[in-house]
Amino acid sequence: MPGFELFGEAERKEVLDVLDTGVLMRYGFDGMRNGHWKAKELEKELQNKLKVKHAQLTTSGTTALNVALAVLGVGSGDEVIMPTFTFVASFESIINAGATPVLVDIDDTLTLDPKAVEAAITKKTKVIMPVHMCGSMADLDALKALCDKHNIFLLEDACQAYAGTYKGKALGTIGDVGCYSFDYVKTITCGEGGALVTNKSDLAVNADHYSDHGHDHVGNDRGAEGHPFIGYNYRISELNAAVGLAQVKRTDEFISIQRKHKKILKEALSTVTDVSFRRIPDEEGDSATFLSFFMPTAELSNKVVKAFQEYGIDAYWNYFDNNWHYIRKWNHLKELKTLFPLSAEIKKGMQDLKNMEFKQSDDYISRNISCLIKLSWTEEEVHEKAKKMVEAIKSVL
Repeated sequence: MPGFELFGEAERKEVLDVLDTGVLMRYGFDGMRNGHWKAKELEKELQNKLKVKHAQLTTSGTTALNVALAVLGVGSGDEVIMPTFTFVASFESIINAGATPVLVDIDDTLTLDPKAVEAAITKKTKVIMPVHMCGSMADLDALKALCDKHNIFLLEDACQAYAGTYKGKALGTIGDVGCYSFDYVKTITCGEGGALVTNKSDLAVNADHYSDHGHDHVGNDRGAEGHPFIGYNYRISELNAAVGLAQVKRTDEFISIQRKHKKILKEALSTVTDVSFRRIPDEEGDSATFLSFFMPTAELSNKVVKAFQEYGIDAYWNYFDNNWHYIRKWNHLKELKTLFPLSAEIKKGMQDLKNMEFKQSDDYISRNISCLIKLSWTEEEVHEKAKKMVEAIKSVL
């Protein structure tokens, strides 16, 4: 991770196909295309790769979430349960839908704690949104059981876990809807792009319409198409889809490299007594984009981060002080700073957020260090990195 590390002739060919036709839009202009439909081809590749019935491309993982919430009928008066550790797009998409984000603790999976989720369910809860952070998965059996028990939708945010699996099924395909991000730093990239997947035909049809201004895509005259309902413009371009089309065909190659590199690093760190690793509900399904581990205390974690800097080790994060991924510094959310008026329901539902404590999340995140697994490393470089990481950690113990 990320896929841009290994751009090559395959990506160039797909992009040049688009430039040669001059058609950058995914719909219409049939006569000019010379048979090139990159977005449609990429959707079919995703369906085959993920073993899912329907895939709908969008402009980003964020807009995939926007579409997902819309097709699930989420709106004013609804609540969506989400984790404290995620990317800001999670609460942005919920607020964009007019619903109220309900934040709950994570556990040692670095994803939603099912016990915290169950405690947060109310009559207004419409969706549980696990976020498969850093390449690994939430406890999907427990979360799906809660959804079934309370008649709630399960929306998988798999934006950071493309090609990961859980008990043989692709992450993102287990819930009612799943979403992926194909931005510049994901395992496969479109430059900018995302996708929604589902096995439910009615949701797929609505996603197709909603992401293109409500067009029903019936007939060959775009200007004469019907509009069953209001939609928005979340269309991916053919150029972006072309890059993704080349990359998705390299999925197995990328995942194999990530897993090999992660195994080397993890085996090395396993020799350090004070290092423990995040719990992965299905080890075989880990997409291996990150190696996430814990130190016994936040103080030791901070010392390890400084030692990594001194030893010249790059591509790691301690998310406790991160502005994008952890609730601690989401002041714009806590203070509800928007450019537009929010509904009274959202204001009421979130009025206590700035005073809430998430001690369990704080404990895990403050002790966690997550190391990015690069595709471009040579095996020699991975072994050298592993050696330096062990030396750096031991130097502070």
